Amino acid sequence: MPSLRQLTAGLLGLFFLTAPVGLVLAEPPAAAPAKPVAVQDFPEPIRVACVGDSITQGVGAGANSYPVQLGKLLGEKWKVGNFGVSGTTMLKKGDNPYFKQSAFTNAQGMKPNVVIIMLGTNDTKPQNWKSKEDYAADYREMVETFQKLESKPRVYVCRPCPVIANGNWGINEPNVLELIPVIDKLAAEMKLDVIDMHAALAGHPEFIPDRVHPNADGAGAMAKAAFRALTGKDEPAK
Repeated sequence: MPSLRQLTAGLLGLFFLTAPVGLVLAEPPAAAPAKPVAVQDFPEPIRVACVGDSITQGVGAGANSYPVQLGKLLGEKWKVGNFGVSGTTMLKKGDNPYFKQSAFTNAQGMKPNVVIIMLGTNDTKPQNWKSKEDYAADYREMVETFQKLESKPRVYVCRPCPVIANGNWGINEPNVLELIPVIDKLAAEMKLDVIDMHAALAGHPEFIPDRVHPNADGAGAMAKAAFRALTGKDEPAK
């Protein structure tokens, strides 16, 4: 006899297979506000490494990826690097692990003062989801890899962006929602700040026209969420 959790997961999956485009499940509880970076402690531009998959890379947003827009919001006292690689997973047993990408090495080579990690969307695909129990351990390893750098960066972890309706390419919202508490728990254990990219785009299906990748406006909303987390401000000073 299936357990209550199995029945619930099955119902969620059925819901998202039949849900109309634009409909998502209830938003998870809000993440705690992040502690701003002390800009005055850095004599040189603060180096920010944005680590992630195609959403970070900017697929769907053209030349206006969220790291590009974040750099414009932050201004000349910051230097933002985009190390997103399309199709990558956090899972080392995934079909395209970020750990194996040259971007992972390059992100470390930047000697970042801040690292923003957003990986998990491709981990929700069926072929990767079978290894979901390794997600927290692999995430911890990536965070620790950056924390061991000589630059001692502050690491922020992101709740993944929402997936609209029944998603695409096997990427789906029920599995994204299952990853969010795992990320939150890891952040609490490692004393990391959380950037809530899920909340930034929730309720705005027009920002995600292919159901997975934010467009330029969606990337702008993500950039603003990251800007608030890094600075504690809603918008740049005029």
